[in-house]
Amino acid sequence: MAAVGTERRARRRRGPVAGAVLAAVLAAGLAAGCTASDGPGDDGRGSPRPSPTQSREPGGAKSPPALAVKIDNAPAARPQTGLDSADVVYAEQVEGGLSRLMAVYAGKLPGSVGPVRSARESDLELLRQFDRPVLLFSGAQSKLLPVIDRAPLEAVTPESDSAAFFRNTARPVPHNLYARPEQVMARPPGEAALTTGFRYGRPPADGRSENQLTVRYPAARFTFTWSGSRDRWLVSMDGAPAVTPEGERLAPATVVVQYVTVRPSGYRDFLGSNTPYTETVGSGKATVSRGGRTYEARWDRPAAADGTSFTTRGGAPLNFAGGQVWVVYAEAD
Repeated sequence: MAAVGTERRARRRRGPVAGAVLAAVLAAGLAAGCTASDGPGDDGRGSPRPSPTQSREPGGAKSPPALAVKIDNAPAARPQTGLDSADVVYAEQVEGGLSRLMAVYAGKLPGSVGPVRSARESDLELLRQFDRPVLLFSGAQSKLLPVIDRAPLEAVTPESDSAAFFRNTARPVPHNLYARPEQVMARPPGEAALTTGFRYGRPPADGRSENQLTVRYPAARFTFTWSGSRDRWLVSMDGAPAVTPEGERLAPATVVVQYVTVRPSGYRDFLGSNTPYTETVGSGKATVSRGGRTYEARWDRPAAADGTSFTTRGGAPLNFAGGQVWVVYAEAD
């Protein structure tokens, strides 16, 4: 099938018969750090209005949606599966200063992806740039679930579609939940689904030579080391090489460090700690690294339904290199 259709959406809606499963999922999620809310019931991003950036196939037909997956990034979750197949990987700060990933797929679907973890409030704003994307996640705190239900996306959890998930018994809970993307969509959605606002092409003429860059969170860090032989940035996380299960290094073509506001959200984890909210709508400074060079940039996303544009200091569009993009959200000064 081309996309998740009405019939699958209806089947995924929570009902009384799923109550026991839902309770188990939520309990596991809370133990894994899902959020608890003392904030508003609607975060302002729950409108099901069509996105003005919706993707179209030739002839005007609506294309399949992008697939997004929330992926664990705790040391016990590594090496992750399926990250090397993503078109875009977003890294953001979560509770305790740790990090979590959001992988977005359009060009191809991995056979499996994971470990899959829980959704956060700021995911809804981030995903509004796509036209009703499919979001695979392990669950969320009960007060956030209705907000997710109202958001313009297709929410897929183990409770709503058990066939799309499985447990890897060689991994400890909660780092052992994986998803099968081909159970959710029969084919990759294609590049038209990537309504990120990114541009690809030749680099600017300036920029500084860069062999390594590091982004630090309070309890996590990402390091990207340039490999001239591979023409890619080799990823390390918390000081260790980031690899696939087969031992191949994760290696994006472009690394973006996007400086954003990180503020308290209306939700807390099961220990009472507030969940950071990463604001991805607005504007600010960024760096774009490609080809062993780093370029100072400005990012701009006027509204949630818009993609994010990157420009040089002179205001010209800043092109990315062809291939995978990593966007690491760092707290602005």
